Amino acid sequence: MGNILLKNISVGDAVRDILITGETIGKIADAGTLKPTSSDTEVMDCDAMAAVPGFINMHTHAAMTLLRGFGEDITFRPWLSRIWELEACEDAEFVYWGTKLACLEMIKTGTTCFNDHYWFPESAARAASEMGLRAFISYVILDNGNPMIAPRLKDECMALEEISHSWPDTIRLSAAFHSVYTVSQDMILWCSEFARRHSLNLHIHLSETTGEVSDCISAHGYTPVGYLDDLGVLGPEVVAAHTLHLTRRDIEILAERGVSCVHNINSNLKLSSGYKFPYTELSKAGANICIGTDGCASSNNLDILEAMKTSAIVQKAWRGDPSVMTIDELMRMSSASGAKALGINAGVIAEGALADISIVNTDSSFFLSNAPFLANFIYSAHSDCIDSVICNGRFLMKNRVVPGEEEILRGARSQLSKINRKF
Repeated sequence: MGNILLKNISVGDAVRDILITGETIGKIADAGTLKPTSSDTEVMDCDAMAAVPGFINMHTHAAMTLLRGFGEDITFRPWLSRIWELEACEDAEFVYWGTKLACLEMIKTGTTCFNDHYWFPESAARAASEMGLRAFISYVILDNGNPMIAPRLKDECMALEEISHSWPDTIRLSAAFHSVYTVSQDMILWCSEFARRHSLNLHIHLSETTGEVSDCISAHGYTPVGYLDDLGVLGPEVVAAHTLHLTRRDIEILAERGVSCVHNINSNLKLSSGYKFPYTELSKAGANICIGTDGCASSNNLDILEAMKTSAIVQKAWRGDPSVMTIDELMRMSSASGAKALGINAGVIAEGALADISIVNTDSSFFLSNAPFLANFIYSAHSDCIDSVICNGRFLMKNRVVPGEEEILRGARSQLSKINRKF
């Protein structure tokens, strides 16, 4: 792997040179002071460009790029039934090409790492590895309370853990169960213990809808957060998607247990799950708050920059407080907070950090004012301002070009016949 030298690139309020050595950021210095360290150093003149940490999409179902638009204008439970009907038609090849398409979309919108929660994990891992993204790939437990399938799920999960040792360093395994309403208590406990025994993250859906909360209280006498806490499931390895409908005690528990909470604004809005994400309360309690897109069957795209803007304007509106969710907080939620949740040295532009960087072209009307860069980036620009993307010290996109894009589109298109007969 050769080195990369980014010359004259804006980092925060200064213009700097960034030398990427192997997989990490080796040196950051004043503009014009760093020189190529070897003959194979790739030099990029970044005049009128800015460096930001690559986004970390903390909750998605990547291969749902091929289910985009198949569940429009219906409420959550009918939507979920519709998606499960379509997913019954999927196979490993479908997930492979759907994930490659997702990776293409994420690269072009500035994401360098994603936390996936979907089926056929070996196919997803292969796709992410080939595309060069950093990914956490889940084995998802979903038994619908059927004890007859528990042995198979356990065997498959244990086998995948063994296989994952051969994956490249950029691809890691997570344990996952779907939710408190689709997974039996025995399998929730087994999955949680498995994650801890193998030092894996545990990726779950939690308190997404009011129905989930009321049903859990009826069945167990607790909210979903209280139920999992009573079982001893919640801890710093847990990444909980949605965490939308929470009591004051739920918020205290999530913060005390070190759970990372993932806000998925577009999915929550589109499925009418809710819009009053308790950001301020979680933040004051000390919870780690991240941003995700959810899958394209509910959010319709994987654009973190769009999710950042929508998260902020909805939060400001319903609270009647424009000071909530600042631009600096949004940037942290989309990068450093995700890195913290996943336990990786990323999400910042700093010496020694992993070289996961998006390069933003500021030579446009969106950046013409003298406002702070993040204000223009988050609220004015669109993700097509992202000119180039580096992940793990390697260009995945340069000058808006991702190698192999046409082949990916052809391959993904070839899979649509598997589900079109259900539409």
